[in-house]
Amino acid sequence: MHVRQVGMTRAGFCAWNKLTTLSWLVLRYGRTGELARKLPDWVALFAQVYEATGGAEHLVVVIRYLLWVEKDAAVHTAARRVLHSVLDEQRAEELMGTWAEEMLERGVQKGLAKGLQQGLSGGILRILGARGVHVDEEARQRILDCTDVATLDRWFDRALNAITLSDVLDDRAQ
Repeated sequence: MHVRQVGMTRAGFCAWNKLTTLSWLVLRYGRTGELARKLPDWVALFAQVYEATGGAEHLVVVIRYLLWVEKDAAVHTAARRVLHSVLDEQRAEELMGTWAEEMLERGVQKGLAKGLQQGLSGGILRILGARGVHVDEEARQRILDCTDVATLDRWFDRALNAITLSDVLDDRAQ
């Protein structure tokens, strides 16, 4: 297939090819332990992607993916250095700051969800205890390990009137 058949100019195709190469490298070396060492070698490729039409947006997507997938601080440091060598200081910090804010928000949301889950499971166990319903260790662990809020809500509501543990945990319980 020729470049013009897919509606691209030769320059557009070359820019797309650079982006494809960079994306493949990030996918290939992500989570391998080699990414932090490899990133500095790709500065020229990052720069070529950035200079192409729409390059800034493409670069943002690649970097965000890279930072989301890789939890290694060395990769984050290497990515920051690469960005600073390709972008001006302000743009690089904006990109890293935006990513950091997103990660903080994701952490807050996970924390809230975990807190809700722990609160509901703890409440279920307290209610059952107050009602004199015996909870064996297996059932206790099942309640504590449950992460589905809808299920925990259902069990909580059932626990308010439960006489037996099966009144709460059985799927057929009303």
